[in-house]
Amino acid sequence: MFRWSIGLAGALVLVGRAVAKPIAFADGTTVMVEYGAGTMTEEQVFYAPRYDVSVGGGHLELDSDETTKVRRISYARLNYLVRRWNLDDAQANVFAWGGLGSATGDTFSGTLLAENAGAQADYETRRVYASLKTDWQGSSAFSHRIDTLQLGLAPYKHDYDGLASWFLVQARQYTGGIHRGVESALLLRLFKGGAWVEAGVTNGGNLQAMAMFNF
Repeated sequence: MFRWSIGLAGALVLVGRAVAKPIAFADGTTVMVEYGAGTMTEEQVFYAPRYDVSVGGGHLELDSDETTKVRRISYARLNYLVRRWNLDDAQANVFAWGGLGSATGDTFSGTLLAENAGAQADYETRRVYASLKTDWQGSSAFSHRIDTLQLGLAPYKHDYDGLASWFLVQARQYTGGIHRGVESALLLRLFKGGAWVEAGVTNGGNLQAMAMFNF
């Protein structure tokens, strides 16, 4: 029983570090950079004083591939772990967040107060991964939401000190005139310890990439 408990605890640590999420661990800092060629770039930094809360901010740049529309949004945000399920050799999470910031763009003048809200649900074993995220940015002049679904498969069960590999299929939808239809992508994810990168190509032939560091 003791050996089983130790093994399960180790597996859950692996699972927790495998998921892109706004809270890594208590007293930890998460830095994320995401790039979608032709549509969006986002940088985020969050600090978690406890295991279920993190605070920080980010900067989002949206560039429409339909029109000349651009948005530049900087925000401060609070993230909260709503629920966590520790299962046999697996983990599931639900996160929610909200914040305020400022926005500039080419379809309105000056700088506007902007709001940010969103949520994420994820589930993972050491071989299967699924995540659904929705992130909304809005103001008196615009409303944009980015919905992202990721499904992944690991070709082997990774060890904590080893290199983990995932093959992912991603579907993403932008509202508010940023991109028409659903943008799909095939991605390769690699991570080891607190460092992770993923990159691939969308159905439009554009680069999609992300890097995340937890420390």
